[in-house]
Amino acid sequence: MESVILVIHLLIAVGLVGVILIQRSEGGGLGIGGGTMGGMMSTRGTANLLTRTTGILAGCFFATSIVLAILAGGHSRPASIIDTLPASPASPAAPAQPATPAAPAQPAPPVSQ
Repeated sequence: MESVILVIHLLIAVGLVGVILIQRSEGGGLGIGGGTMGGMMSTRGTANLLTRTTGILAGCFFATSIVLAILAGGHSRPASIIDTLPASPASPAAPAQPATPAAPAQPAPPVSQ
């Protein structure tokens, strides 16, 4: 299920990029855009269609993003530390022998210069 939604999500993303790229640039900063699109529709009708298509694809993109986030978070359940403790306390091990402290190191004699 997750892989099917991921493929749909990727197709929507590619479609969204395509629709955004074919829209007319308002500022004309790139020097492209404008003109009619093969005389199929007027400039105003084309802008309304592309704006509406962009909005619908953006909504679908957000919806699939939320669904994928929910599906990804469903696999990991938080575990409590208390649940992982053993039921009975472990038997104490034999007491360790006290460690004898090591003798302190002797200071080095001063070196004459």
